[in-house]
Amino acid sequence: MGPRHCENEDGCNYADKNRPAVIHWLRRRILDPLLILLKQGISPKQLALSVALGIVIGNIPVFGVSTILCAAIALVFRLNLAAIQIAQAAMAPTQLLLIIPFVRLGEWILRAPPQAVSVKAAMALLDQSTAHAVVVLWAAILHAGFAWLLVAPFIAFLIYKSLTPVFARAAAQIRARDAAPAPPARSVPPDAGS
Repeated sequence: MGPRHCENEDGCNYADKNRPAVIHWLRRRILDPLLILLKQGISPKQLALSVALGIVIGNIPVFGVSTILCAAIALVFRLNLAAIQIAQAAMAPTQLLLIIPFVRLGEWILRAPPQAVSVKAAMALLDQSTAHAVVVLWAAILHAGFAWLLVAPFIAFLIYKSLTPVFARAAAQIRARDAAPAPPARSVPPDAGS
């Protein structure tokens, strides 16, 4: 099987034969759409804030609320809905991985006794019924949510401050590339075709 070629909105082809599939997927599904938003005129600060909040809310230790919460925050604060949803959707794997650490951090902060909680047991409870899982895991959900509420603002701020110069540099490169004159068309001599 030969290299796959992808064409982005600029018409730039790039081959991914030396790039792992996950890198190609991340570029195509996350990076390219965010860069398109920059090309469409979103400010680097607004994009950085939207992505930072999407990342943080995407890791909220309560399943099923991040999409709605991101949409509500984007609408209320006039953030870019596409950017915040792209970022929060990308966090699905880390959301699952961070649930137990958030539970443990919440227990430690609140000085609550550790509960026997595992992702596997929680998923088995969810298979039975969501309501039953919430009743059984209520204390763990509260501990995790409390810990997330404490760390989320600081993490969002750090991500925002880190991404703002990155998106500003990307926007400057996009503007410079768009402002550059197009290369002259090559003319074909009349006798070249004979």
